[in-house]
Amino acid sequence: MLTETAENQALIEQTVRDFAERNIRPYIREWDEAQHFPVDVMHQMGELGLMGILVPPQYGGSGLGYREYVAALIGISRVDPSIGLSMAAHNSLCTNHILMFGTENQKGTYLPKLASGQWLGAWGLTEPNTGSDAGNMRTVAVKEGTEWILNGSKNFITHGKSGDVAVVIARTGEPGDKHGATAFVIEKGTPGFSAGRKEDKLGMRASETAELIFQDCRISDEQRLGEVGEGFIQSLKILDGGRISIAALSVGTALGAYEAARDYAKERKQFGQSISRFQGIAFKLADMYTDIQASTMLTYNAADMKDRGEKVSLASSVAKYHASETAVRVSNEAVQVFGGYGFTKDYPVEKFYRDSKLCTIGEGTSEIQKLVISREILRG
Repeated sequence: MLTETAENQALIEQTVRDFAERNIRPYIREWDEAQHFPVDVMHQMGELGLMGILVPPQYGGSGLGYREYVAALIGISRVDPSIGLSMAAHNSLCTNHILMFGTENQKGTYLPKLASGQWLGAWGLTEPNTGSDAGNMRTVAVKEGTEWILNGSKNFITHGKSGDVAVVIARTGEPGDKHGATAFVIEKGTPGFSAGRKEDKLGMRASETAELIFQDCRISDEQRLGEVGEGFIQSLKILDGGRISIAALSVGTALGAYEAARDYAKERKQFGQSISRFQGIAFKLADMYTDIQASTMLTYNAADMKDRGEKVSLASSVAKYHASETAVRVSNEAVQVFGGYGFTKDYPVEKFYRDSKLCTIGEGTSEIQKLVISREILRG
């Protein structure tokens, strides 16, 4: 269990590395090809303390900070980014939303189950017609007495089918009103709440992505998270931390691709020598390493700011933008280093290449990150 006695970052990194090598690496290709979401592995990660890293001990969590969270997430993602994605969505979205905005009763009810990995969490903001334009969501919650009735759907939801509980943001006011949405926590099995189609994806195939569907779904007002009309504002705060998660996921993805390419370049012989001795390959590796170092420092900087309680909108967007684009660039170059073998499934870099693209899309596209960054640096 990762507790306060294991605050040393190097120990966390080694613990995670050992777990990933033993429980994830042998099954990467099998899970990817079958699009199998290994729920049992997520439970094992919960037992290790990885599913409630940010949750205080009184709620059954590890009680660690974002710096340790980033280290753990990088460690998982450098082996299999799709498992890292599920870990990130569970921790920084669903679990963190309840931690930040739930009542003591809600925290006591849900956080111990989520932090232990007994339950998996989902988080529903995106809809078929409203991605970044979340203010015009069509999923609506209408108050009727002491209950709310939800109708609509959410898509691209991590753990949409396997999640035991979901935090869902629904419109309770006028479209476009920043105070027109409210967050709710809804348990699997609630009448009117069901999972829809599972997405058939390019990458991150071992991380489940599916629809959430609401048809006259009745829930008690006690399932509301925070005040009416604060759901969208809450979501922006959650996404600030979530972008640190995606930055860490990106760093791990890039690191895994780079390490594979570096090792292959030292082993592969052409014209009587290792291809790592050719400047064209050596310089590629130098650029890859440098980009990863920059992304890593940006990500830990955002994590440190978050741990200090500082505003991280700018820092998290910068880290997410740089790291996600780095992941795509590095994995692309890793395939190039492998040559024809990089285009086959017998080697790991083609999967890193496919997985990396999601990093530039999830929790705000690169274009949205540039919008956030430009607004922040030009403010005032």
